[in-house]
Amino acid sequence: MALFDYNGFDNLGKKTKGSLEASSKRAALDTLREQGIFVSHLEEQKGAQRPKIKWSFNRGTKLSVNDLATTTRLLATLLQAGVPLDEALLSLVEQVEKPAQARLYNQVREQVRQGNSLYQALAEQGRSFPDLYQRMVQVGESSGSLDQVLLRLADFLEDQARLKSRTVAALAYPVLMALVGTGVLLFLVSFVVPKITRMLLDMGQVLPLPTRLLISVSDALASYGWIMAIICIIAAFFFRRFRSTEHGRLRSDGWILKLPLIGRMQREISTARLSRTLGTLLYSGVPLLSALEISGGLLDNRVLQQTIETTTIEVREGSSLAEPLKQSQVFPPLLAQMTAIGERSGNLEEMLIKVADSQERQVEVTLSGLLSLLEPLMILAMGGVIGFIVLAVLLPIFQASQGLG
Repeated sequence: MALFDYNGFDNLGKKTKGSLEASSKRAALDTLREQGIFVSHLEEQKGAQRPKIKWSFNRGTKLSVNDLATTTRLLATLLQAGVPLDEALLSLVEQVEKPAQARLYNQVREQVRQGNSLYQALAEQGRSFPDLYQRMVQVGESSGSLDQVLLRLADFLEDQARLKSRTVAALAYPVLMALVGTGVLLFLVSFVVPKITRMLLDMGQVLPLPTRLLISVSDALASYGWIMAIICIIAAFFFRRFRSTEHGRLRSDGWILKLPLIGRMQREISTARLSRTLGTLLYSGVPLLSALEISGGLLDNRVLQQTIETTTIEVREGSSLAEPLKQSQVFPPLLAQMTAIGERSGNLEEMLIKVADSQERQVEVTLSGLLSLLEPLMILAMGGVIGFIVLAVLLPIFQASQGLG
């Protein structure tokens, strides 16, 4: 896909300009003609590359998924009620609570008042609005169903925010427990235990094995703890450098997918995101190839991204969507099976949404099972370590009291 800059006139005779992505110059002209734009100049951007799609942006005002979902639903509701786009955007500016968001939507409104389409106005705001969002708005404006498309967008964003919040809420307790437990153990071994061990050594008796092990660990942390910390920092730095390369990203993401439980969760979450995004885009009228490129860019795992890129190439060459997904064997078999059914029945969008619903439920089940296993294991591990420390401290005291008796 290449990027093309164009100048032309809309149906009202107003000058308009912008850029769009298309497979060829002819395809770009056809797309603009469908949008009612009469092109006077069209030129391909030299050396332009399609930006990588992320939900956190480097330029423009940052919008959380929750904020974007809320404003999108409000805008869709106003448009459904017959409010003109300019007035709907003004109402949006007045109702958002964060000043940065108000400025952002005010800039969008000014662009619309100058004669630009909503899609063009969103594209002018850097990366504040994801490519998926811009594409669906573009399709909605072209088809005259902008309010319906915005409602689908709001539903999609709310589903994504809901899945993310459930995952974060489920993992918050064990992560906090692990951090607090590790901090308490380090404090005991680094500061409390050395004072007790000095007292035990002053007793001048032969110390039992658990006590000697505890003293060795405490001495090692006191003497070489800073060296261990430096080694960990250096290792993290080089691992980050390794992941910054294409080969390193592929290798490390491949390792993640092979992990027994974490890899399975990664596949389920990615499949849910891919299916819902792809189904939502197809429902809104985005062509399959463009929808695949956008959906693949939203995946966090490079191995899965590369699989979607390969699938896109094969679909462009005439293959069905289900066949390359099945051959890749990196996504759950359900995705290829439901995709094949959808392609045969003509209900691909509906089947993809069902896959997303199924995978999201599976993520919740997996998380519940993981937490039911993880919490007692963490309690057992920390209790075992603390029990060992208590045993190592009390054994020599018991020996000394028996000797005195």
